[in-house]
Amino acid sequence: MLNTSTKKMTKKKTKQITKFFQKNIAGKKVVSLFIITNLVYVFMLTVTIPKTMEFSNGMKLLDMLPMGYDFNYVDQLCNTLGEIGRKTYLSNQIPVDMVYPLLFGISYCLVLAYFLNKLDKLKTVLAYLCLLPLLAGAMDYAENIGIIAILNSYPEIDHSTVAITSSFSLLKSMITTLYFVILIISLVALGIRTLGIGKSTRSS
Repeated sequence: MLNTSTKKMTKKKTKQITKFFQKNIAGKKVVSLFIITNLVYVFMLTVTIPKTMEFSNGMKLLDMLPMGYDFNYVDQLCNTLGEIGRKTYLSNQIPVDMVYPLLFGISYCLVLAYFLNKLDKLKTVLAYLCLLPLLAGAMDYAENIGIIAILNSYPEIDHSTVAITSSFSLLKSMITTLYFVILIISLVALGIRTLGIGKSTRSS
C-alpha cells in the first residue's frame, strides 16, 4: 500500500512539474532568459570580479574556488584585500552575484526541460533533473551569505562559518558539474536522434 501511494504521489508531482515546464519552454522565452543570464555572467567575469581582484594580489575570490577553501586561505585573502577590497567585494561583486543564481537556476532549468521535451522525456521522472540548476542556485545563495558574514566579521573570522561556506561552494560546484554533464548527454542524444531521423527520411 505504501509503495503504491508513493508511486501515485511521485506521478502526480511529476505531472505538475511537467505542466509547469511545458508552459514555460517556448523557444523565445528560453533563449531570452539564457542570453540575459549569460550577459550577467559575462559582466561579473569582465567587470565586478576583476575590479575586486585589483585588491587581492592575484588571489582568487571565494566565488572562484570550486573545490572549496580553508581558514588560512580565507584569512589571507581578507587581509590581502584590505578594507577597501573587502568593501568592493561586498558592494560590487556580491550584489551582482545575488541576482545571477536566480537567473541561472530558472534559465538553465528551462534549457534542460526544453531538450528533454524534444527527446520526449519530459513526462518522465527525468523531469526532476531540471531542478538541479535551482539547487545549485540555492547553494550559491548560501555561499554568498557565508561570504558576506566572513567579510563583515573580519578580522574575527569564525572557523565554522568558513567550513560551512566552503561546503556550500563545493556543493554548488558538484551540482553544476553534474547538471552540465546531463545537459551534454541530452544534446548528444538529441543529435543522434535527429541524425537517425534524417537518415531514415532520406532512405525512404
